[in-house]
Amino acid sequence: MVYNISMKTIAENRQVRHEYFIEDSYEAGLCLEGSEVKSIRAGSVNLKDSFCYIRDMEVFVKNMHVAVYDKSGAFNTRDAKRDRKLLLNKREILKIKSMAEQKGYALVPVRLYYKDALIKMELGVCRGKHTFDKKETLKERDIKRSAERDIRSALRK
Repeated sequence: MVYNISMKTIAENRQVRHEYFIEDSYEAGLCLEGSEVKSIRAGSVNLKDSFCYIRDMEVFVKNMHVAVYDKSGAFNTRDAKRDRKLLLNKREILKIKSMAEQKGYALVPVRLYYKDALIKMELGVCRGKHTFDKKETLKERDIKRSAERDIRSALRK
């Protein structure tokens, strides 16, 4: 996937690419409070172990940890791992729902990034990998690394 230069990645769920095959990806906005935005801009966010679910034709992300902003004062009483609503079109939600309801598929946040001044999330409709798939992926990556290393050493001579 080719990323736009104006899209700076805030956080990435690296485990997703190891655990799943990403079949389709979507861009979604997030419903956040002001203190959460400041905390995300400071880099205090973690996507590990987070997942998405659909309830009443709305998509939510669960277990996304956004640290409580320390300068927000006594007014910030929100939970750091609360469910946050994702903003998608109805057509996209229907398409995601039909894919995610199939056996073996999951809706997982892949990365969080800036798009101009907005904070966006890339969602992936993913199919789970088996252990032999994971081993194959690791093997391919090792072969690719060794080939690049051999090319670099050959160019130095």
